[in-house]
Amino acid sequence: MRLLLKLVVTLLIFPTLIYSQQKTKFDSLVTSGINQIYNIQFDKAEKTFAEVQRQFPKHPAGKFFDAMIYWWHIMLDYDNEEYDDILEDKLDETIDFCEEILDDEPENVDAIFFMGGALGFRGRLNAVRESWFNAALDGKEALPLVYQAYEIDPSNKDVQLGFGIYNYYASVIPEQYPFVKPFMVFFPGGDRVKGLEQLKIAAEEGRYAKYESLYFLMTLYLRFEKDYTMSLKYSELLAEKFPNNPSFQRYYGRSYVGLGNYKSAYPIFTEIVKNCRAGKLGYSSWIEREAVYYIGMYHRLNENLDSAKVNFERCEELSRKLDNDKDEESGFLINSILYLGMISDAQGSRNKALKYYEEVLDLREYQNSHSTARNYIKTPYRS
Repeated sequence: MRLLLKLVVTLLIFPTLIYSQQKTKFDSLVTSGINQIYNIQFDKAEKTFAEVQRQFPKHPAGKFFDAMIYWWHIMLDYDNEEYDDILEDKLDETIDFCEEILDDEPENVDAIFFMGGALGFRGRLNAVRESWFNAALDGKEALPLVYQAYEIDPSNKDVQLGFGIYNYYASVIPEQYPFVKPFMVFFPGGDRVKGLEQLKIAAEEGRYAKYESLYFLMTLYLRFEKDYTMSLKYSELLAEKFPNNPSFQRYYGRSYVGLGNYKSAYPIFTEIVKNCRAGKLGYSSWIEREAVYYIGMYHRLNENLDSAKVNFERCEELSRKLDNDKDEESGFLINSILYLGMISDAQGSRNKALKYYEEVLDLREYQNSHSTARNYIKTPYRS
């Protein structure tokens, strides 16, 4: 009788143990792959998510996060569109895969969640490429899926990422970009404060969305809230966790610049330049341009004019190449030329300074660049 009881208990517990072991293995693989993506270890991430798809062929996570590898290729260089089609194909494949699951299991929360995520990222790509109508359509389709996933499983904190992004942007974007307002008439209103709160929940309690939520908090506090102390908090956390990610490093340095602390920003941007010149994955010319600009600012503020000049000249050189196929000149180019004129004046090269100022007047207006150049044409700059 005792033996029979043991056998029954074993048979009851064994499937639970197997499920628990499989879930632990699944979570471990997915978490490892996510960390590899954020640390710009794309080759490793591809292998990891290929293994996820091999071991868990009925779960959409493997396909979704494989697509995220190409999203981060794009994130590292917005101007490079070579990965757009690959990303769209992989997101569409994820959406189709989730739809097949939902045909048989209409309340499969994983399929609902990752389908919403895939639509959301397709919308983000459309927004990056300024295809606002398509971005709005994807957002309109994704949002109900996020709500549905939450209704089925309210304990899923990852959905707060979707809620947070929507609430924040639906509140802020129409104010910042009025031309987007016509696309928002079919959407519910947003709530900026609530959006930030939801992103913080996902960052603190999320299973898979933790670092993406931290990324949004970092960028939103820097770009829209102008709260550089908060952006520093999140960028420092991400830069230390993922030291190979130039995007996190840039925001870390920018946050110090926003606080006026060029001394702390200087070693961050110096490390970025070092990685760029070493050809490290993800470190492109436009990342180097930003870094040398802020290094130039650091030297200028410390009156190291020769060092400032070298960095602004490098920024000018990179900007001329990077701006070549753009509709307008970058702020980096305009300011670099203006500062080179001011440095020339300070070093007694008046004729050279005048040439720089005249060139500034030939470029578009940027942060009072024209009035500043005219003032120094009339009266030489003195440091």
